[in-house]
Amino acid sequence: MNKIRIVLPREKFKALRGKDIASLLHESLPRVEDTLKAEREEVLLERTAKLEEKLMEMEGEIEELREFYEKALRDKEFMMAERGRLRKENTALRAKVEEKRRELEKVHGS
Repeated sequence: MNKIRIVLPREKFKALRGKDIASLLHESLPRVEDTLKAEREEVLLERTAKLEEKLMEMEGEIEELREFYEKALRDKEFMMAERGRLRKENTALRAKVEEKRRELEKVHGS
């Protein structure tokens, strides 16, 4: 069995002389247990509060990321549509340039 060493001030030690230490310890044990439970509960409540605060921060960051991602998707869709429009316009312009080139070749070729 492990030994427990209790250090007391001299006056307290003198007051306890002659008394049954084991019964005093057994009488004090429920109060000590209650105190330890209360302290543990307080620590757990503090941790819970910190974790809830951190969770709220993380939820805010996730919402910001979601908004950023949705905007990026909208921008991507816009850019893809713009690229398609520019490709069509480029194709039409190339056809016009080719047509003009043929006309100029006919004029200069004859």
